[in-house]
Amino acid sequence: MKSEMREAVEAGEKVLITLKAAQKELNSAGNWGLFDLFGGGLITDFIKHSRLNGAVKSMEQAKHDLRIFQRELQDVEIPMDLHVEVEGFLKFADFFFDGIVADYFVQSKIENAKKQLNDAVYQVESILMDLKERSR
Repeated sequence: MKSEMREAVEAGEKVLITLKAAQKELNSAGNWGLFDLFGGGLITDFIKHSRLNGAVKSMEQAKHDLRIFQRELQDVEIPMDLHVEVEGFLKFADFFFDGIVADYFVQSKIENAKKQLNDAVYQVESILMDLKERSR
């Protein structure tokens, strides 16, 4: 049981690393998104979407790591259900219909994804604290 706890803790710590990487990219995209709302242009869109793409890649890795973490948690009989998404259509809409309305919707989606990531980080940290307590 100790080795299963250790494996679950290691998997959880790996998830936190990828979730926090996604947070960093999404925070940067959000900052560029605010700049875009207040007068950015094509270059601002490009940088913002570059950061969004980085966040999406980090979130895809986090989803993979979360699935591993969930399997490890099943071994120690702790349930977990987390979902993190970023919708792709708004990236297209933001480039195609570049304007305040599209920029606002993209910024709204960034903020929603940031909230989901914050919730996921909190849940994983809580589970990790519980695991570490149990393994003592």
